[in-house]
Amino acid sequence: MWRAFEAGRMPGPDPLDQWVRTALAPIAEGVGAGLVMPSDGPPYLPFQQWAMRVEPVYPSPLGPLIHAEYGFWHGYRAAFLFADTLDISIPDKEGRSPCESCVDRPCLGTCPVSAFHQWPGSALADYDVPGCRAHLNTAEGEACLTSACLARAACPVGQAYRYPPGQARFHMLAFRDSTL
Repeated sequence: MWRAFEAGRMPGPDPLDQWVRTALAPIAEGVGAGLVMPSDGPPYLPFQQWAMRVEPVYPSPLGPLIHAEYGFWHGYRAAFLFADTLDISIPDKEGRSPCESCVDRPCLGTCPVSAFHQWPGSALADYDVPGCRAHLNTAEGEACLTSACLARAACPVGQAYRYPPGQARFHMLAFRDSTL
């Protein structure tokens, strides 16, 4: 998807959302579905809850869902909504979160500004969003902009699917500059 986006990238705000909407709207119309995106709202639709119902994804200590194969290198850009219930098979979601068997938890100790703090007895960590964003505006934050979040990149799951530098930089700049 990234190569197609780069080839057809449009100027303006939220270029990836614009590209996804432009690419998928005709398909949605052709199959009689509504097109929704995570950024549509408020209210915002429960994309992560939907994903957990049909894919081997699990909550992670960092917050984003971790995929059993792709690790942190996946995303949900849009969904088709149908008026009728579709008779489709949903794969069995067997197995456990890869985080459960990860003893070292390199994701939690790699962030250069310690933006993730795990409380004793908790499976999830607090995330210092302002501290992370401030770091991205410094010279030291260049490694995070180029390689993606270093905490996410430290996860051993899905390393073969890590974003290339241009894609990582795009997403990190979008995060840094967002108002959420």
